[in-house]
Amino acid sequence: MTTPQVITIQVGLPQAFGIKGASNPMDRPWTTGFFKTPIEGKIWLGSTNLVGDGQADLKNHGGVEKAVLAYAAEHYPIWRENLQLPDLPHGAFGENLTVVGQTESSVCIGDVYNLGEAKIQVSQPRQPCWKLSRRWRIRDLALQVQQNGRTGWYFRVLKEGNIEPNLPLILQDRPYPQWTIARANQIMHQEKSDLESAGELAACPLLSSKWQQTLSRRANRPLNSESAPRLWDKN
Repeated sequence: MTTPQVITIQVGLPQAFGIKGASNPMDRPWTTGFFKTPIEGKIWLGSTNLVGDGQADLKNHGGVEKAVLAYAAEHYPIWRENLQLPDLPHGAFGENLTVVGQTESSVCIGDVYNLGEAKIQVSQPRQPCWKLSRRWRIRDLALQVQQNGRTGWYFRVLKEGNIEPNLPLILQDRPYPQWTIARANQIMHQEKSDLESAGELAACPLLSSKWQQTLSRRANRPLNSESAPRLWDKN
C-alpha cells in the first residue's frame, strides 16, 4: 500500500468581504478564514491550528478537535470538471492539508499519523457550511459536498511540531477500522433512520464530542425532521 502524502499546505487568517446593503446575498458583508494560500518550507502545527491560520467563526470551526482540515487531492479533477473551474486550486475547499493517496473511504476515526515532527489523529468528517458556497458563488456547493461525501476530515493534534509540504502521512494506529469517514458521513447525512448505527458511532470514544452529542440525541429519541445544514447567509 502506498503511503499517503501531504502535497500542499494552505493557511489563511480571517478577512472581511462584501458590501453593506447589497441586494445579492453573495455580495453582502461576511468574514471568513476560508481563503487559504499555499506555504513553502516548514510551518508550526500547534494544538489548535497552524501558524498563520485562523477561523472567523470559532463556535463552529477550529479548536482542539478541528485543529487542521485535510482534503483528498483525488477529488480535484472531478470538481474541476463538474464545476467547470479548470483552475480550481488546492485549498479551494478550505483545507489546510491536501493529501494524495487517501480519501474518505480509506481514513478512519481515531487514525493516528506521524507527519513530520507532529502526531495527529482523525477526529471527525468535515461538515460543509454556507461559506464554501459563498466562496465560490455556487449556492448549492455545500449541499453537493455533503451529499456526495467528498467532505474531507479533521485532525486533532496529539504532538505539536513542524510540518512541511511533501511529507508522508505515516499511519501509527487504527483502533476503529470499521468507522471510515465515508461510513460516518453516511450515518450522519444519508441514513438518518438507522438509529442503531447512530448509537454505535456515537459510542466511539475518539469521535469528536460534537458528533457524539448529535448522534446520541438522534439515537435516543424518535426520528423527526432535522434542520438542514446552514448553506447560506440569512442576514
